[in-house]
Amino acid sequence: MYWAGSAYTERAMKGLILSGGAGTRLRPLTHTRAKQLVPIANKPVLFYGIEDMAAAGIADIAIVVGDTHREIRDAVGDGSRFGVSVTYIRQQAPLGLAHCVLTARDFLGDDCFVMYLGDNMLEQGLAEFVEGFERQRREGSGEQDASGAGSCRAQILLTPVENPSSFGVAVIGPDGDVSNLVEKPADPPSNLALVGVYLFDSAIHEAVAAIEPSARGELEITDAIDWLIRNGHRVRHRLLEGWWIDTGKKDPLLECNRLVLDTVVRQVDGAVDGASRVEGRVVISAGAKIVNSTVRGPAVIGADTRIENTFVGPYTSIGDECVISDAELDHSVVLEGCRIHGTSRITDSLIGQHVQVTRSLERRQVSRLMLGDHSHLELG
Repeated sequence: MYWAGSAYTERAMKGLILSGGAGTRLRPLTHTRAKQLVPIANKPVLFYGIEDMAAAGIADIAIVVGDTHREIRDAVGDGSRFGVSVTYIRQQAPLGLAHCVLTARDFLGDDCFVMYLGDNMLEQGLAEFVEGFERQRREGSGEQDASGAGSCRAQILLTPVENPSSFGVAVIGPDGDVSNLVEKPADPPSNLALVGVYLFDSAIHEAVAAIEPSARGELEITDAIDWLIRNGHRVRHRLLEGWWIDTGKKDPLLECNRLVLDTVVRQVDGAVDGASRVEGRVVISAGAKIVNSTVRGPAVIGADTRIENTFVGPYTSIGDECVISDAELDHSVVLEGCRIHGTSRITDSLIGQHVQVTRSLERRQVSRLMLGDHSHLELG
């Protein structure tokens, strides 16, 4: 979609996914992997965003990448597995969300686009959000002047939060337009926080070029949206339906894993012996073996993983090619290639690739872990 003089023209919307962050809040795991590729229910977080865009009819997507660009390219490829085309855009330094828009200028052209934070997860799909933006622009096509002023130039997704001072906060005017945005205010004017999904038309390019870096040295997207408002452009909003989680920390990531596992449908493609029990909504992938064990859902067991003499409790995701024996774990995310043997109960844990966790001589009742790739830990 774009404005040509006073004519409104339909045009395919593009997608921009931001995946350049360093993931400092998930270290040590993100010392060796992109935070956007940490799995939720055995699927990388980034894949959910790509699939949401594809389901909304967005087929031309750019992913802004940083130092982990090779890993993200290897995982996503050209996008054909998702039914989309993917272009990669390198951001040389993490200089803010608005800087990502500047960096992607050539790809975006004058098209409308959805900007999506690659480590965010939404229960609500993008399709309704995109359709609402297009509808508002169509309905307002007779209101704009030659520059497009008066039309809807941006739409943001908002959700009520208990701690608005930790977020960008929006103020909504009586006409339903966004009248003000404040980044992490000490005295919040509302409890409506910006979710990491934004819809823009080409006016955003003038906005990101006009703003100055914030006190933390970044070009803030909230400042760019506020520039649109101050220059007479309409910014609309939608309230989020369902949950939204920023998976950039361990506990929110585990909560997101729990919420997604609550939606799984039971499917047992692996082998379960007669001494084992598989209870509830459990996915056991092809090649997995459950031996003298209990798996109580919701849970996901990856391909070619062996579970022996073990209790796997609810809200647990175990990756491919793991071996877990004589152990007990629940409410955890275990990445591929791990070896866990003889441990007391492990709960609320995030365990990286190819980690070894074994028993020491002194046993404890419960362990809560966050382990980076290739760790080796003995538990009491």
